[in-house]
Amino acid sequence: MSHYKPYPAYKDSGVEWLGEVPEHWAVCKLSFRYSIELGKMLDEKKLTKTSLVPYLRNQDVQWGSINTQDLPEMDIHPEELERYTIRDGDLLVCEGGDVGRAAIWRGESAAFGYQKALHRLRHRSSGADTAEFFFFALLTAKCRGVFEESDSKATIAHLPAEKFRQYRFAFPPLSEQQAIATHLDRETARLDALVAKKTRFTELLREKRQALITHAVTKGLNPNVRMKDSGVEWLGQVPEHWETMSLARVTVARCDGPFGSAIKSENYTDSGVRVIRLQNIGIGEFKDGDQAFLSPEYRTEVIGHGHDVEPGDLLIAGLGDENNPLGRTCVAPSSLGDAIVKADCYRFRTDRSKALPAFLALQLSATARVECGFISTGSTRERLNLGLAASRVIALPPSTDEQSAIVERASMAAARLDALLSKTEHSIELLKERRAALITAAVTGQIDLREHH
Repeated sequence: MSHYKPYPAYKDSGVEWLGEVPEHWAVCKLSFRYSIELGKMLDEKKLTKTSLVPYLRNQDVQWGSINTQDLPEMDIHPEELERYTIRDGDLLVCEGGDVGRAAIWRGESAAFGYQKALHRLRHRSSGADTAEFFFFALLTAKCRGVFEESDSKATIAHLPAEKFRQYRFAFPPLSEQQAIATHLDRETARLDALVAKKTRFTELLREKRQALITHAVTKGLNPNVRMKDSGVEWLGQVPEHWETMSLARVTVARCDGPFGSAIKSENYTDSGVRVIRLQNIGIGEFKDGDQAFLSPEYRTEVIGHGHDVEPGDLLIAGLGDENNPLGRTCVAPSSLGDAIVKADCYRFRTDRSKALPAFLALQLSATARVECGFISTGSTRERLNLGLAASRVIALPPSTDEQSAIVERASMAAARLDALLSKTEHSIELLKERRAALITAAVTGQIDLREHH
């Protein structure tokens, strides 16, 4: 932001998070510039349905946007309309949840109410303040943790109206508020567009990464190889010399974790026998970050020795969600040490003379979404039991040398894309930091935008 100039003179705002502000800016309690009203409390018992008005809830207000679709209704009687409805230019600010999250209400002529979980801010003088500027001031206050101490003893954060009215903010003259808001609207839109473009690029990179791995582990590396029908609808054609079979065919031993309440979080210790949980099973990779242990004594006395994991074992997830597919598979790392699986995690020990664990992990992860959608059980949450996991289809090159070459090629391609992905994600973070820094500098007067609008 080196091309921006500071103001010629500053003063101490007397507010820690604001620091020094331009000498001619006003610093005062929010209540001096804005009226603050909490919305109407919904009381189902008193609902008469004689004066129904659609109303906004906490979740309808996101940063910079307000949902008006499929809103619930409540009674707001004619004498209450002024107090409990909103008009163009009002700010809605979340009282609970993501405290301080805000958006400006734009224009609807019809009456819209707002619930008690929202504050309505209305400037006391249109000749003094504009909501467009104060929206950015709220964003900075939120980023700087100003509202976090508002109710530190509560389990759920809240921003009481009386407390909110006492917060002090800096207010430049109206013409400067408008210049700042106009400049920030333009620059944040430009930065947001860049972030959106780069975010889409990361999505395409992830799709390409998955497509490359899937192609390698189901079609092989030779584009000219003769193909045959695998006999499995979702798998399609595979190289002619590959054999299609169940995972059980190359398995020498398998187990799941102990059922019931044998392993609970209160049993965990700082070291001892490692517990492999669902969060440790990634898509083709073992995730080592979230560690849990049991004491060797507890393992011997309560669990027994039927659930052990050795380096090189296949680990399959028996539960999944949108981001972590059911049936994702990884290989237990060589650094694991003494370990067991928890319930809904399955350990398969394979015949490594026929199938390399690394190849199986990549292939089973690549086919997890499409295959496990067919074979899973459970209506509320996808679930795979041990028997169904063993019945999963694999397409296997007969040579472990070919399997190894496929793993190496797929891993190299994934590493190249991962490097590009990491670089792009870093640039997205820098753009977001730049956006936040620009807003903060503008609304606290560190930069003079009077000539930039």
